[in-house]
Amino acid sequence: MKLGVSLPVFTADPSRPLAVAARAAELGFDGVFSPDHLFPPVFYPPSGPDRPALEAFTTLSAVSALHPALHVGTLVARVTLRAPGLLAKQAAALDHMSGGRGIIALGTGDAASRPEHEMYGFPYPNAAERVAQLEETVSALRALFDGATWPGGTRVAALSGPLLPPGSPQLWVGGRSEAVLGVAARVADAWNGWGDDVEAFAAKAARLRDLAGDRPVTPTWAGIALVGETARDLERLLTERAAKGMSTEGVWTGTAAELGSFVEALGEAGATWFVVLPAGPMDRLDVIADVLIAR
Repeated sequence: MKLGVSLPVFTADPSRPLAVAARAAELGFDGVFSPDHLFPPVFYPPSGPDRPALEAFTTLSAVSALHPALHVGTLVARVTLRAPGLLAKQAAALDHMSGGRGIIALGTGDAASRPEHEMYGFPYPNAAERVAQLEETVSALRALFDGATWPGGTRVAALSGPLLPPGSPQLWVGGRSEAVLGVAARVADAWNGWGDDVEAFAAKAARLRDLAGDRPVTPTWAGIALVGETARDLERLLTERAAKGMSTEGVWTGTAAELGSFVEALGEAGATWFVVLPAGPMDRLDVIADVLIAR
């Protein structure tokens, strides 16, 4: 299983994600990933349009120039925020720059995405339309990455390319719904489950295999984790988090040993990547590496 780190991009200081990427490379992680938001959404407090967010492809390009051995990827880029042709060009360029280590995880967004769309003038289609747009976008990008053309569909217009310099990053699809699992099974290289527990992840990974049949597509996991070195250390971290008014909803919490067991169980369920956004102090990445990198 490959190990990745989600970068802290909700800042005006680019040195923060670059420092995390440098430490991830030093510790032996396989890749780094960036969320793709115009400002922090509600599940990344403090949130709102008055809070900064660094742009995903710009950040990843800087990381790739500094650490060419790392995989670099979006997790996830929403297909409603970029024209497919522009997205294809950005993705191919990132893959070319990283020496073929690009990963483009795409998604539909959810209700938390609506304010970004409204404030920046992007249409926000209903869920079914966004899923359909996701599938056509992945298919269109795949065609251009393969040096072919996209003839046009009901939601993505014809694209002839070519993409020069060429690039062919992995195409992931992220999301929890059955509809998104279906898209991943039909057209993606991998599916990403954000924040699922082992039982839910294993069930969705099995469903993905059923839907894909003979087509190769792999499950991956990503999420936020608050990890204590010991039970007492974890209790301290939880107390500090509560004092700041921060919830642990949607956050995996446990000791380093428990994290090791969790990741092992994800691997048994078929996960090929574990991507973590460390919560808490800056040293949590080292705590996570201590238990996972030797595996």
